[in-house]
Amino acid sequence: MKQTRLPHLAISPRWLLVVIWLLLASGPLGAETPAPRITQIQAARQFLLAVLRGEFDAAHRMLAPEVGSALTPARFRAVAQPLYEQGRRFGPAIDLYKLGFRLRDGQAPQSFVAFMFKADTLTARPRVQLDVTFRDSTARQVLSFGLIPLAAPVR
Repeated sequence: MKQTRLPHLAISPRWLLVVIWLLLASGPLGAETPAPRITQIQAARQFLLAVLRGEFDAAHRMLAPEVGSALTPARFRAVAQPLYEQGRRFGPAIDLYKLGFRLRDGQAPQSFVAFMFKADTLTARPRVQLDVTFRDSTARQVLSFGLIPLAAPVR
């Protein structure tokens, strides 16, 4: 039986390390790069913009499972209606106002993101705060939402 001999390949160790690194960095073949995870600020903004545009079904899908199952789509629409009406009054453009944690006695801290209407940016203080609450700092599904009227400054 005749043996076929492969020509001698001279590969430098440095080149071999580069090839191995590229193969390891590329991950498994056919694997998709996961979509970047959105921040809570982005999740809150998407939720509020959906409500302000009247896309109640899309906004309802962004609720935490226990909240979405407790609020039927019709009930959700009724609860979100005041926010939608404020959007019709001040316009659908919003800006980040503040974010933080709510600390309540005997409960775990809840993170929140608050926005204001861009129409309020030139006023001394916003008329209303658009509030979105999450279960904790890692959650991306809305636990609660609402409008918080801001009091006039004391003189």
